[in-house]
Amino acid sequence: MTLALVGVFVMQLYYIRESYNLNSKLFEQNINQALTVVVNKVQRQNAADNINKKTIDVALKHKDTELERAQKYVDLRERFKKEEEQRKLANYKQIVDELNYQDTLVKMNFGNAIIISEEEYQNLGNLSLSGVSVITNDVRYRNGNVVRTAALQYDSRRAKTFSLNPSTLPDSVYYLVQDPRDGRPLGVSVPTVDSKMAKKFTIEEAIANRRFQQELNLLNADTANLLDDNSITIFKAAAKEMADKNVPLSERIPSRDKLDTLIKKELFNKGITIAYDFWVKLANKDSVLYQNVSKNETEILPKNVYQFTLFNKDIIRDPGMLYVYFPDKNNLIMENMFVSMASSVGLLLVLIFIFAYTLFAIIRQKKLSEMKNDFINNMTHEFKTPVATIMIASEALKDPEVAEDKKRISRLAGIIYDENVRLGNHIERVLSVARLEKREIQLDYNPVKVNDLILAVVDSMDLQLKKRDAEIKLDLAAKNDVVLGDELHLSNVIYNLIDNANKYSKAAPKISISTKSNGKNLFIEISDEGIGITKDEIKRIFDQFYRVPTGNLHDVKGFGLGLNYVQDIVHQMGGNIKVNSERDKGTTFLVTLPFKEAIN
Repeated sequence: MTLALVGVFVMQLYYIRESYNLNSKLFEQNINQALTVVVNKVQRQNAADNINKKTIDVALKHKDTELERAQKYVDLRERFKKEEEQRKLANYKQIVDELNYQDTLVKMNFGNAIIISEEEYQNLGNLSLSGVSVITNDVRYRNGNVVRTAALQYDSRRAKTFSLNPSTLPDSVYYLVQDPRDGRPLGVSVPTVDSKMAKKFTIEEAIANRRFQQELNLLNADTANLLDDNSITIFKAAAKEMADKNVPLSERIPSRDKLDTLIKKELFNKGITIAYDFWVKLANKDSVLYQNVSKNETEILPKNVYQFTLFNKDIIRDPGMLYVYFPDKNNLIMENMFVSMASSVGLLLVLIFIFAYTLFAIIRQKKLSEMKNDFINNMTHEFKTPVATIMIASEALKDPEVAEDKKRISRLAGIIYDENVRLGNHIERVLSVARLEKREIQLDYNPVKVNDLILAVVDSMDLQLKKRDAEIKLDLAAKNDVVLGDELHLSNVIYNLIDNANKYSKAAPKISISTKSNGKNLFIEISDEGIGITKDEIKRIFDQFYRVPTGNLHDVKGFGLGLNYVQDIVHQMGGNIKVNSERDKGTTFLVTLPFKEAIN
């Protein structure tokens, strides 16, 4: 059974160790993954910082060029706008010159002429022109013919001159003239721009627009080339910066706080929230850039430190080393193993308890067996003595000489009777204990005066007490000494306690018996100055068959049942019994019996 328990214990230790190793490897795997992400982000951040830095430098460098090109856009538009205005002004002059020429022709052909509106030109038939009147005149010739002539008369308030501006050029210019045939009013229209001039203007406009678009495209092409050149310049400059071996590691890695935040974030993503320390060192020199370690490096356990190269592809420059230390690694692993370890420990405790209980039961059974053997030996001795005495007395009665002596017959008969009573008492004691175990004894409860009962028991033991010159001291001070109990068994309790005090005293026994009472209980105290009992023995004196070792005293008789009997009787009467003893200084038994049982 011990081998089996040790085997289970070893297997549990092996299981716990393997579980610890598995959790440790899982922890290391999560750490490696998290810190690998940290290193990759540091590298990407370094590249991004270089590109951003060069982007700003290039942007500042080409700021003036970009402003210059922007100004070219403005200048281009302004120039073409000015050219357009000049072209339109020239076209306007051509139109005005042409109109003046047409105006001269009209006046040459028709004489006096005035410009009218298009509406007036459309309503010319009714001669309802404002500021214009027709004057008729009859002319008589010599031949007697009379000819009526007509002349147009203009109001002096109506303008007769030609006046136009570029913003109000109409499609046509309308004139009011006098028909040379009959002198009547006649409308003449002259187009503002003829077809040839309009075609010429359209061609000039198209040529100007095409030339503007070409110059604009050339300017846009130059701008795009500039942007492409900037991008190439930025990446080339960033690559050159990253390849520069003179750039120190401190300028290539984030600040301590940023690196700490990055590590903490990646560890949290892996479910790791325990405390950690970290520091950054040069790979080729024993130089620490910065750290947040709370203790000296010499105190750090190597197995709890994880190191990573920050720039593992950097051949020219120092790649730098990141060290992360987890002081509470074992605590985290043990917390993760709590359920499995608790179940294993619980199982081991159960097995150990069963093992211990089994050993205890075996040892107890062994001691009980030894006590029963002692009990059987003692009982055999106790029974053998009265049986032998009765046998001797019976054989003596068979002697004819003894049969004639009545006194001897009476004496032998008394011996046989006494030994028979003694034998019966032994048997009754054994049977009483057996009945007590089976709860077959029914106590006959009656009011009992304990003080009187103690006096009666002491008186009945007078001969055996005097045989050892015992000194009895009585202090029966209990005013209320009446309890409800079984007088016979209660007397046996007192008898056993006094008998033990008498037997377990080396010289003349000194026994003190006292009674006290309060409102609830009656106390019976029986003390002696005998061999006493050790603390280990006190725990077992109420066990069946147990007898206190008597040292050099070998004449103490008994079955080891008396105190067990005393305890059972007292408990059945609702009381309790306590013992206080010290080796070679004596023993005191205190019996407490409640009055409330008597009242009930």
